[in-house]
Amino acid sequence: MRFNLLVSTQRGRENDCISELWYLLREIGDENAVYRKTGIPGLVIAKTKLNPFEAVRRLMEIAEERPWEFRYVLKVTPIEVTTETDIEKIKEAVKPLIQKICEDETFRITVNKRASTLRSRDIIREVASLIDRKVDLNNPDKIVQIEVLGKYTGISILKRDDILSIAKVREEFLNRMRRT
Repeated sequence: MRFNLLVSTQRGRENDCISELWYLLREIGDENAVYRKTGIPGLVIAKTKLNPFEAVRRLMEIAEERPWEFRYVLKVTPIEVTTETDIEKIKEAVKPLIQKICEDETFRITVNKRASTLRSRDIIREVASLIDRKVDLNNPDKIVQIEVLGKYTGISILKRDDILSIAKVREEFLNRMRRT
């Protein structure tokens, strides 16, 4: 279960989300992306040939120009690496990514856990023990994003604006419209 995009939608709208995502990813240059329902309501995964950060950035550009085209895709998170949901395997997957957090940068670990008996607190404690940087829970420079989806886990080191939130884009769009 390799994926590099995690997409959220309304519960029961996973198929509509996949269709919309198919259309949008084709527009930005990936006609052969692979899509799957996760079995978790409201979540879809995709494997694109594009760099996941670049894909999200380009989807964000479309959303900023034409937010009405996003009816079912609500949020898109780039995923750098996937692994089995096991604390030791998660730690091994995080290790090569740590270099993305510069020594003078702060970080936070965010765990979104679904369909797993692992405890978020345990994941955070184990992963944090690997990172010799200052923690900032409110305004970190980087976020260690850990998305647990049952047997599989997706991991990324993100900046705040690396995640596409359609609600946020629509709000900014409306604010721009009000100012003009």
